[in-house]
Amino acid sequence: MGLLDGKVALVTGGASGIGRATARALAREGARVAVSDVNGDGAATVADELASEGAAALAFTQNAASEDDWQKAIEAAQELGPLDILVNNAGVLPHEPLLENTSLEEWRRVCSVNIDGVFLGVRAGIRAMRERGGAIVNLASIYGLVGATKIGAYGAAKHAVIGLTKSAAMECASLGYGIRVNAVCPGFIDTGMTEETIEQTGLQDFRETRAKSTPLRRIGQPEEIAEGIVYLASDRAGFVTGTGLVIDGGVTAR
Repeated sequence: MGLLDGKVALVTGGASGIGRATARALAREGARVAVSDVNGDGAATVADELASEGAAALAFTQNAASEDDWQKAIEAAQELGPLDILVNNAGVLPHEPLLENTSLEEWRRVCSVNIDGVFLGVRAGIRAMRERGGAIVNLASIYGLVGATKIGAYGAAKHAVIGLTKSAAMECASLGYGIRVNAVCPGFIDTGMTEETIEQTGLQDFRETRAKSTPLRRIGQPEEIAEGIVYLASDRAGFVTGTGLVIDGGVTAR
């Protein structure tokens, strides 16, 4: 028996990194998983992997910042059955790290995915699950809890994700919807975003530097974040809503 037997889950940004690890972890616990990503081929690859291991899975292309795509995403996911779990994982990094050099166009690009996309997902998830209940997990970041240099647009959006999570959790509870809404706040995790950061900055020792700044002296793996998401999505977290689960190797404990 898995923690999520019979549940239907939708994971955005599921083609790689934390999204891929989450899709795999949810399937391992018995969920039927819809995998979406702006990279539709990548999402299909993950769904094929899950299907080859005996899980019920499907995939489709989705721009998380598109209102129209969200309607289509919910309809596609519900081919597996009524939606029980939504993981808003899709996100992007800023191309320009310094706020003073950030154009309004770049600001809006980052926020369109990192907060507008989460809002659209939360709204769609509530509409889909308000009759039956369910769980929404939003991907925030330690940069939604603390300030940091050279990541202004991203940090602002992640702070907004945490605020949205709390507001949505209280609203769903007050309306009796039975929908729990939580966030996960990862620290430094070895994902494609790490590779993107290295490419943008040229800092080949980026992983080593981040490991040294983490009390546990290493960066995390996507699977470690996925385990936290599984917990928040499961009935074991039945009394947990409106919180941000920090998984950061001790970075924010200082």
